[in-house]
Amino acid sequence: MENIISGAVFGAGLTASGMYQPAVIMGQLKFESFHMIQVFLTATASSACLVAAAQKLGYIHLGPRSFSSVGLFAPYDGNIIGGFLLGSGMILAGACPGTVLAQIGVGVRSGFYAFEGATVAGVLWSGFLQRIMHCPAPVLRNGSGKDVAKKEEVLSVSQGLGVSPSTVLLGFEAACIAAIIAAATLTTLGPEAKISPVAGGLLICTAQFVSILLRKSLMGTSTSFEEVGDWFWGAFKGDSLPRRYNNLLFSTGAVAGAFVLARIFPAVAQVTEVTISPLTASLGGFLMILGSRIAGGCTSGHGISGMSLMSISSFVTIAATFAGGTLVGLLMG
Repeated sequence: MENIISGAVFGAGLTASGMYQPAVIMGQLKFESFHMIQVFLTATASSACLVAAAQKLGYIHLGPRSFSSVGLFAPYDGNIIGGFLLGSGMILAGACPGTVLAQIGVGVRSGFYAFEGATVAGVLWSGFLQRIMHCPAPVLRNGSGKDVAKKEEVLSVSQGLGVSPSTVLLGFEAACIAAIIAAATLTTLGPEAKISPVAGGLLICTAQFVSILLRKSLMGTSTSFEEVGDWFWGAFKGDSLPRRYNNLLFSTGAVAGAFVLARIFPAVAQVTEVTISPLTASLGGFLMILGSRIAGGCTSGHGISGMSLMSISSFVTIAATFAGGTLVGLLMG
């Protein structure tokens, strides 16, 4: 139940903030609107403070996310390639792995096609592509046989810079505030914005708070599509069904949260029309899930949550995501 509740708050937050709108995501990646970046940075910056406080109080104990490698050119090549594909899919579908769930709940037409493509990607990833394309980060075995990251791995920004975590957090907060203020001066709120971007970001951070409080873990959605694949192949092969389904419940809650909020406050469900063909939306959904699984996370798992942990892999992934989305947006014209 805690997964469904956490997901519902997340879905409601995405809906209230306007982040579920295809126009918001596509406008940001084409640099025509800066609503998305204000919501995203507000949610991430406030989440970083929340995570730091929870860690300090000993309520949660989470380390930075490890890097993802496909063994081509660098330890972070999986984060770079995966992030680029994720961003490419986002601009095509007008959605990300989290917002597509809110789109389903609200009833955005293109979201259903993006969801179909995303589901196909999850099934193919679980059945074939994971073994072909994914090379796990280096690990070693401890006495209990559990995989743990090598001690010499530099995974957090504070480790990489050789400064204290509190110094990094202060610097990150200052950078986010400056970027939010700059973005606010570059654009006026469009019709898709029902509340201010800062308020929307704080609502999404509320979902992070609920996730920490109830699940003692951070938000993430793209793994749920891999879990769908695991269940599909388990049923298809007649094997025992997988036992993991927490992310599926979280994503189900996100759809439900968006649906309920849109019914209670119909004004937030007034979608700014963007023409996205079914084929384009499906391709975008496929690419964003393929990319997020290669990178080991998406805009919520690597973005809001991973960056809150000051994980180098998350900053690399999100930078590649925006680069990929912007480049494809320029090519689309």
